[in-house]
Amino acid sequence: MDEVNSVISEVLRREGWPQYTDHPADRGGPTKGGITLATLSAWRRRPVKAEDVRALGEAEARAIYAERYITAPRFDQINDPALRGLVIDAGVLSGPGQAAKWLQLAVGAKADGIIGPATLAAIARRPANAIRLAFTAARVRFFGDLVQQNANARQAGRETRDQALFVGGWLDRAMTDIDAMARDLDRAGKERTDHG
Repeated sequence: MDEVNSVISEVLRREGWPQYTDHPADRGGPTKGGITLATLSAWRRRPVKAEDVRALGEAEARAIYAERYITAPRFDQINDPALRGLVIDAGVLSGPGQAAKWLQLAVGAKADGIIGPATLAAIARRPANAIRLAFTAARVRFFGDLVQQNANARQAGRETRDQALFVGGWLDRAMTDIDAMARDLDRAGKERTDHG
């Protein structure tokens, strides 16, 4: 449970808790600490208003993250803590189903968005750092595709909620993860040298 709380604390930090936002270009609409109006409505099983999102308390936000972004998508079944944290963070930004598909693509499993025995077995067969790199590459490609779609829509004169406004933050998260992977690889190389 301590590890889950630690992961959620990091997600809340990355999401700017307790900041509330309602940017017109944000497809999530009213959002607090990464919890959107739609997510809070689904969690409470009734429609909520922007004021409800603004008033969201940390204990409820943590419960939402634990259930909807860790337990329900079975991300808690991922053994490697760094990979698990990466997948959870991606699920918060892009949805758990999308994060599960990126993970499945990274391990060569069927990309159906459902973490089950076949996906978990495929994860166990590959080095965690290789999975993390492939996962992050898929994530960054997705960000690029969104920005390109928006640019194409603008060029064609179609109205769009321009996601390019947010790509800097998304890429910063991905680059933070890449930096952590590089440190892990450096540490592993040093340990091999010290023991070799």
